[in-house]
Amino acid sequence: MRNISASTCLFLLAPVQMAPTPASMCTPLKTLNDSLSHRRRYMKHNFPINYTIRVHQHEVFKLSNISRMRLQVEGLDELVLQRLWFQVNQGVLKKILRVMPERHPSRPYTAELEIRFRDAEGVFVHSHPAEVFQQELPEVIQDTWDHLTEEPDRVPESRWRYASPKSLLDNFCHTMHCLFSECFASKEAQQDYCSVSYWRKGRKKDLEPES
Repeated sequence: MRNISASTCLFLLAPVQMAPTPASMCTPLKTLNDSLSHRRRYMKHNFPINYTIRVHQHEVFKLSNISRMRLQVEGLDELVLQRLWFQVNQGVLKKILRVMPERHPSRPYTAELEIRFRDAEGVFVHSHPAEVFQQELPEVIQDTWDHLTEEPDRVPESRWRYASPKSLLDNFCHTMHCLFSECFASKEAQQDYCSVSYWRKGRKKDLEPES
């Protein structure tokens, strides 16, 4: 992932034309989104009040993190952020599953969610040339990637955070819509899924009881 010429590195840092999300990505992402629509039932109701799990600070991956990285790296390729999104949420799902006993009522849901995530990741990898995944990442992204892939026993205590399973899957869903927005385009009006205000407007609906 690190071996790359200087010219290619500059290409990543220079303003680039964002490539559209491959159409093949939309089916598995929409399937994943269908599962995420039930996250409140499985990630809130089936856990004690104020229950949290320990995750790496970079696994608390919000819309604000995406905005910050776009400001730090001029012309940041969307594909780089999509790669990071898969890396982050791979760890998030593993950590949620790890705290669930075999008979936990939310375990089958979470295991199925992980399968659907893996399906989407497989399509993502096969939708791009292999050399794309061998390119060096911009420094700020590479630093985040390196921290995410550290052995847990080598991670300083200061880099751990506590978050509820529901909040982690909220971040998962919101950032997925932001980074793969073409798959979730509305026919009624253009939506800015990368805007926090969009999700705040939808919060009232999200709090309604599921049928």
